[in-house]
Amino acid sequence: MSMTNFIPIFPLSIVVFPEEQVNLHIFEPRYKQLITESVAQQKPFGIPVVMDSKLQDFGSVVVVEEIVQTYENGEMDIKTRGRELFRILEVIKDIPEKLYSGAIVNYPENNLQGSARVMEQLIIQLRRLHTFMQVKKDFKKADEVLNSYDIAHHSGLTIYEEYELLQLTHERQRQEYLKRHFEKIIPVFEKMEDLKAKIKLNGHFKSLSGFDIK
Repeated sequence: MSMTNFIPIFPLSIVVFPEEQVNLHIFEPRYKQLITESVAQQKPFGIPVVMDSKLQDFGSVVVVEEIVQTYENGEMDIKTRGRELFRILEVIKDIPEKLYSGAIVNYPENNLQGSARVMEQLIIQLRRLHTFMQVKKDFKKADEVLNSYDIAHHSGLTIYEEYELLQLTHERQRQEYLKRHFEKIIPVFEKMEDLKAKIKLNGHFKSLSGFDIK
């Protein structure tokens, strides 16, 4: 049985993956209260995903690592880190004396064992994608210790795809999901490169062999 408990929630239109660092600017009164209490009590909160103006069931538990700045009006810049995955069983909209809502959640078992060989392939594909897009990403850790969550946000997924990935509770499933994603989008970029090369060539004097009619 996976345990259930109550957590305050901060619904956002982002997918936070376990171990991911997320910087947030807090400006709404209810979330100023949530963050202040979370820091004072050293208690985590949940960021469930909002898509199409609807609260989804899955999200990540998050801890505040640092309040970087507090403004005169009480707004804050904070650094947070994602922890384990949760699933909402029931939303508690009104909590006595609280401006924010909460949820009864459980924690799906999440297997983090993937294939090192597949991971190597994914990193190669990711770097190819980044070369096409002319972006450079420094993961600040060695390739050998990267997992699917580390690279997911840098793989050109839509929020829908990120949310699909978040619901996969086995590293091998997540690796396969990313592998299929790269298989789908890398050829698109390769075609674009070919097109660019073709367009550049137009206007040059072409040296082509004539066709011999048999």
